[in-house]
Amino acid sequence: MHPNLANAALFRGADPRDVAELCDSLVSQRFDSGEVIFEQGEHGEFLYIIVNGKVKIGSSADDGRENLFHILGPSDMFGELAILDSGPRISSARALTDVEAVAMDREVLRAWMAPRPEVAEQLMRVLARQLRRMTSSRTDLVFNDAPGRVAKLLLRLAQRFGVQRDGSVLVDHDLTQDEIAQLVGSSRETVNKVLNDFTHRGWIELRSKGLLISDTERLARRAQV
Repeated sequence: MHPNLANAALFRGADPRDVAELCDSLVSQRFDSGEVIFEQGEHGEFLYIIVNGKVKIGSSADDGRENLFHILGPSDMFGELAILDSGPRISSARALTDVEAVAMDREVLRAWMAPRPEVAEQLMRVLARQLRRMTSSRTDLVFNDAPGRVAKLLLRLAQRFGVQRDGSVLVDHDLTQDEIAQLVGSSRETVNKVLNDFTHRGWIELRSKGLLISDTERLARRAQV
């Protein structure tokens, strides 16, 4: 069993032998960068756990505009709501990079949870964290300015995808500035100005689809966290 599967939040507290047996039975799938995994409004049959790669979760307006909600990475789960309530997908999922994931259908999930109440409790915790994150994002849109929201996003990306390097944090986030703008509820032009300002202040260094955070303390103060 891949360690990124063993670390999935859904399996915390479960017997590792049971987890290994379940994971061996799951269907492994690969998605190319940019490939749609599922679309908003579709009937959902599977939840997914990421083994390798990054996935972006968002929705689309009728005029084609995109709105990103989350960027997910190894060990993260997505697509669970539609198989829990049998409703349509409320968001779309697209591979941000090449992705390897495993898929679990509704019946397998129910059979897995039935004798294991601790798994159902863990799933509730995962959903509660998602709700808290959504509430926090909405609050930021009201009470935090664009530079503060960008700073907060960069810190979240650093926490999730960052690697310590000589006192700094290297973050390979694989996002365009337009995608960053969607995540913080701003325009690409504003995000570009904010990132250039942070660079001028010496807080970050921009890289292709990534950045190096040199001063997390000042970035955190700007993010008001």
